[in-house]
Amino acid sequence: MRAASGSQDTLNRLDHRDPLVFDTHELGRRPGSMRKASRTLQAPEGLGIADVIGVPVKSEITLELRLESVVEGVLVTGTAEAHVEGECSRCLEPVEDDLEVDFQELYYYPESDERHRARTTGADDLDEESDEEIYRLEGDFFDLQPVLRDAVVLALPLQPVCQDDCLGLCSECGARLSDDPAHHHDAADPRWAALQGLSAAPGDEGDGIKNSGTREGLAENQEK
Repeated sequence: MRAASGSQDTLNRLDHRDPLVFDTHELGRRPGSMRKASRTLQAPEGLGIADVIGVPVKSEITLELRLESVVEGVLVTGTAEAHVEGECSRCLEPVEDDLEVDFQELYYYPESDERHRARTTGADDLDEESDEEIYRLEGDFFDLQPVLRDAVVLALPLQPVCQDDCLGLCSECGARLSDDPAHHHDAADPRWAALQGLSAAPGDEGDGIKNSGTREGLAENQEK
């Protein structure tokens, strides 16, 4: 699973009072042991796509977690429910929705992480970022925030719409087309603009008829 990068120094400075930091002490290190945790908290910053859509800061998030002890660490499986807000990418109207995301991540014991890196060092498919994609426990604690952020961001639409058939905005005046599907502007074709100055002015029609008649008379006289 994709994970946010973070150095070991950052992981070693967890604030145990942070509502997104969880204690696994009661779980112990007996593989197979399990416990559940529920928590409602205020959303931190960064749970969304900037200037597009996301979970408002300090809005309510409900978490349901299952913590399982495995040989290499603690497997965290959970669900998060939150309210998201943004704007329609077509008509710029406000967009709101309720979001539910699932996630799962393994938090390694420090010694298990060392063994894991020793096994993978030199492997053909090992890349430079592999070490940054591993989450570790700090003592009995783990930080859920980067995992939650990844889960929420990946679940959000890159181009949210207020409705699937939103028509967007009028390119001429900015009116919302879904409110008036028949909306249009009568605009002259610019290809004919050069001919507009050649049209007859009001009152010239009579002169044209008169001149035409005169020319016809002269032609008759010449024939005679």
